[in-house]
Amino acid sequence: MTASPRELMEAALEVARLASLVALRYYRDGVAIETKADGSPVTLADRAAEQVAREWIHARFPADGILGEEFGETPGASGRRWVLDPVDGTKSFVRGVPLWGTCVAVCEGDTVLAGAAAYPAVEEHVAAAPGEGCWHNGARCTVSAIGILEAATVLITDTRKLTPAARAGWEQLSAQAAVSRGWGDCYGYLLVATGRAEVMADPVLSAWDAAPFLPIIEEAGGVFTGWNGRRDPFAGDAVATNGALARQTRTILGCGTPSH
Repeated sequence: MTASPRELMEAALEVARLASLVALRYYRDGVAIETKADGSPVTLADRAAEQVAREWIHARFPADGILGEEFGETPGASGRRWVLDPVDGTKSFVRGVPLWGTCVAVCEGDTVLAGAAAYPAVEEHVAAAPGEGCWHNGARCTVSAIGILEAATVLITDTRKLTPAARAGWEQLSAQAAVSRGWGDCYGYLLVATGRAEVMADPVLSAWDAAPFLPIIEEAGGVFTGWNGRRDPFAGDAVATNGALARQTRTILGCGTPSH
C-alpha cells in the first residue's frame, strides 16, 4: 500500500510501542535466557515481541518484507522492508536495567523511510521520518547546541569491541569530554536525539540496531554516520552526534569529515 512519510513514521511508532509492551510483560520476571550462535543472549521476550510486530505489519502492509533479529528475513513484493529489533539491549533487559527498547525502521533499499523506538520501562518513545521532524513522547525534539567537547556527554555501548585504532580515538574523545558513560544500545541514541548527550558511538552494529536511528538523529538536527564518516545505516558501526560537535568528534575518532 502507498503511505506518506508521516504515515510510515506513525506506523513504525505504533508497532514499536505495541511490541515493546509485549516485551515489558517479561521484564524483571525471571525470564529464561538462551545464548545464540553469535554469543548474544535471547529470551522469550525477544521472540514474543518480534512475533507480534510481524503479525501487525503483515496485517497492515502485506506486500512488505520484514527483516527481524530473531526470525530472519521474510521477502516482500512492494520493495519496502521493515527492520525489527524486538529488544535492543537484551543484556540490560535480563539484568533488570531499564535502558532497553524496541526499534523499528521502514526501508526501501538502503533508504530509511522512517524510524521509531519505544522504551517502555522508562516510558519514552521517539520517531522520525525525513522531512517530518523527530518526535519524543509526542513533542518535537532536537539535539543539544553544545559545541565544546569539554562540556559534552559522550556515550558508547561496549569498548571491548573497539579496534586498536578506534580505541585510541575513543580514549582521546572520552578524556576530553565532561562526562563519558556506557549508556549504550538504543538508549544512547535517544539521549543524543533529545539533547541529553552529544555523542553516541557503536563499534559493532547490525542493520536492526542502526537503521531506525538515522532519521531520528538527522531529523533532530544531528549527524549519523558509520565509523568511516559516511552516511550509512548499514555500515556495521555508527557514530551519532549533535551538529555542533559532528566534525570534531569524527576527526578525533579517525572517521574523517562526515559526508551526506
